[in-house]
Amino acid sequence: MNVHAPVPRAAARPARPWRPRRVLVTPAALDHAHGRAMVARVEALGLPVERLAGNRLTGLRHADPRRAYAEAKNILAIVVAPPTKLKLQPIPPSADWRVDLAEGCPAHCQYCYLAGSLAGPPVTRVYANLDEILENLRAYAGAGQITSVQDARAHEGTTFEASCYTDPLGIEHLTGSLSAAIRRFGAWRAPVSLRFTTKFAAVEPLLALPHARRTRIRFSVNARAAARYEGGTAPLPARLAALRAVALAGYPVGLTVAPILPVPDWAGAYDALFAEAAAALAGVPDLDLTAELITHRFTPGSKTVLEGWYPGSDLPMREGERSRKLTKFGSVKYVLPRDLMAEMRGRLTASLAARLPAARLLYWT
Repeated sequence: MNVHAPVPRAAARPARPWRPRRVLVTPAALDHAHGRAMVARVEALGLPVERLAGNRLTGLRHADPRRAYAEAKNILAIVVAPPTKLKLQPIPPSADWRVDLAEGCPAHCQYCYLAGSLAGPPVTRVYANLDEILENLRAYAGAGQITSVQDARAHEGTTFEASCYTDPLGIEHLTGSLSAAIRRFGAWRAPVSLRFTTKFAAVEPLLALPHARRTRIRFSVNARAAARYEGGTAPLPARLAALRAVALAGYPVGLTVAPILPVPDWAGAYDALFAEAAAALAGVPDLDLTAELITHRFTPGSKTVLEGWYPGSDLPMREGERSRKLTKFGSVKYVLPRDLMAEMRGRLTASLAARLPAARLLYWT
């Protein structure tokens, strides 16, 4: 088999790159070379830049949550990350540490995990002090207590997750931050690794980077019946084509199956997803593949935000059809019922093992 055979044109159709209607830049951001480079990138794309007089973003709130959402989702703000971003937090079960290159996402996912987590309107903020953010990681190498102490994952070294509060690939054409981070990890001679997950497919700028297999690129995928909940993202065939492309470029790769939903014929739907992924990865040499299976959950706060953003959504968020759980912080979340959760776990993990025997299942949650 020719592992370099081109993916059919239809499968490789990319999502349209995000073009924010407003680009705001703070004075402090222009004090950083990366901030100035991002301004040059967006101006080269013909996007007007508003240079702010101060370092605060103001005037972005509206009484109507739908209007606030619509306007904020069309704003890119080039800012300096606050000092709190340099105090890294563990991010179980994914990684030892969370590192934020940006905050906010251009996609329109009706189950958005950021709803209720971020303060204020969902503006996408990208950080100009990238060199400081990346240099700060050295203090955390060797200090992780999540993945680097697990026998099954210790070979990954200290792990840094870059997609907790953003989709870094979806904004890479505007920032260049992800490429810079991959280069930094590729040159870092230590047991460390970078990881991120994405719903986008524009991986071309990443393919030739000197990554030294220290960055794991995971694609967030779902059963086809869930596609209507993922507005503004690359279609599944394009994500799988991109998965193949980065695997052939030598990157460790992964599938983040999320959020797992009880769609009609869910067992067949997720089995078909794994079959499509297996076809996309067929013949890839030296494949290093992981899988993370994440079921849908919501909190009262996130439900309120999401219903304001997407008032016509039919995403199943009825508390009476869920199990109520308390987090370790004492807050409430609603997860799939216990019996359904157990059945889905058994069926989906068996399907994954049958369709993708090379995949290492990292966790089910």
